[in-house]
Amino acid sequence: MPVAIITGASKGLGRALAEALAARGWDLVLDARGAGALEEAAEGVAGYGTRVEAPAGDVTDAGHRAELVAAARRLGGADLLVGNASALGAEPLVRLAELSLEGLRRALEVNVVATLGLVQEALPLLRESPAGAVITVSSDAAAEAYETWGGYGASKAALDRLAAVLAVEEPALRVWAVDPGDMATDLYAAAVPGDDDPRPAPATVVPAFLRLLDERPAGGRYVASALLEAL
Repeated sequence: MPVAIITGASKGLGRALAEALAARGWDLVLDARGAGALEEAAEGVAGYGTRVEAPAGDVTDAGHRAELVAAARRLGGADLLVGNASALGAEPLVRLAELSLEGLRRALEVNVVATLGLVQEALPLLRESPAGAVITVSSDAAAEAYETWGGYGASKAALDRLAAVLAVEEPALRVWAVDPGDMATDLYAAAVPGDDDPRPAPATVVPAFLRLLDERPAGGRYVASALLEAL
């Protein structure tokens, strides 16, 4: 069975992706900081009959990243790495004039540095896979200038650049940056707590990610809504 490593998998988009892959027979290595929510997610996806490893920890910890890759190796390798774990830099979001530098460092550390660190750790296994792939979860804020989204957007723009270069440097892999669009997630609620406008559930954009895995287009940046329109 193919094996996927998914960070930030205890809820939201990460959990929705895990459930969709489990339904397809993938074995999974799931990550999140909260042990309780992660255990619940792991039990849920294990119900599909898949094998699941779910070590809780922080992706900024090199030891934890090594633990995730070791878990994938026990399952047989790594065919997909999904960099979904994210930090906002401030909760709720603030204008750049008020953004603490420590908050910006945290966003860059989680969203960019830790993702690259995990990719580096997993590359030997991904290169061995006949269909190795990396998906980094981007944001509209990486491409557009939205008030208060500057720190988070900057970190996601940097992640997009890393993904683009990785696609060039690792031509045997597929590397996709995916903007999932607005979703009803705890991350968005923390970013803009006063915004109660209805938003789609993360599960509604999962078919866009599955399409990438099925069709394996060239590496690049993709917008989930455009992928869904073509289905």
